[in-house]
Amino acid sequence: MAKPLSASKMVEILRAEGLTVHEVRNWRTHNRNTKGPWGPVNGVMIHHTVTSGTEASVNICYNGYSGLPGPLCHGVIDKKGHIHLVGNGRANHAGLGDSDVLRAVINETRLPSDNEADTDGNRHFYGFECINLGDGKDPWPEAQKEAIEKAAAAICRHHGWSERSVIGHKEWQPGKQDPRGFTMDGMRRRIADRLKGGGGGGGKDPDPKPQPKPSYEPFPGSAFFHPGQNSPVVTAMGRRLVAEGCSRYEEGPGPEWTEADRRSYAAWQQKLGFTGKDADGIPGKVSWDRLKVPARRT
Repeated sequence: MAKPLSASKMVEILRAEGLTVHEVRNWRTHNRNTKGPWGPVNGVMIHHTVTSGTEASVNICYNGYSGLPGPLCHGVIDKKGHIHLVGNGRANHAGLGDSDVLRAVINETRLPSDNEADTDGNRHFYGFECINLGDGKDPWPEAQKEAIEKAAAAICRHHGWSERSVIGHKEWQPGKQDPRGFTMDGMRRRIADRLKGGGGGGGKDPDPKPQPKPSYEPFPGSAFFHPGQNSPVVTAMGRRLVAEGCSRYEEGPGPEWTEADRRSYAAWQQKLGFTGKDADGIPGKVSWDRLKVPARRT
């Protein structure tokens, strides 16, 4: 059991996991706390929306609909892997489910079959709605599955939970089939791999062989990045920006710090969710560490 995350802490841990986070309207105070308790929290529940289109899906999850007021979850995960936060507190996503399942989640043991609906899940679970029609045909892009993995791992890491604290709606409430299109066992293996420090595993079992720890270039300080600076670190940074889809280069990148480097880095900061002065294109430590620029070999 754990105390629910604050809104600020939720944003912090999701972004620290490398996710792009969008804060929707008044999500920080948007909840159903007047209708029942929120917490202690015990796990993370994954759903699919049975909708298409990011804007429409986010609006439905924020507002709800006749007979079921919003928020309908805490975050919406779109096809690009972005997280749209729509609620903070009790949300109408889990409904009544099986007390034996809740007990297994708390104890982090194998899940039993869900054959009862006797326990309030809205009190105990963070909920993420993933945009998918749920017809078994609508694809699940890898970016979206990786975002599910990252979001769940971020919350589990904060609370000290294992992957067994992450379940699908279909494992909680009899008659539900979401999420449909991937297995929760496979997703839990991915989350377990990430919690062990291995990143996404594609649903495969972690490699038992020890892997060398990657070596990244330490943050050289914001003052390092100025007109006239010439360093292989700038080239390595530029190559990583290109790999992340943030290139604003017409040629290069090269070792000299240029306006193209600044604009490319600003695109990276924006991709991480930074705005204003935090997205001016001058590297800061948080964004630099997330870029993972390979260290120079000596």
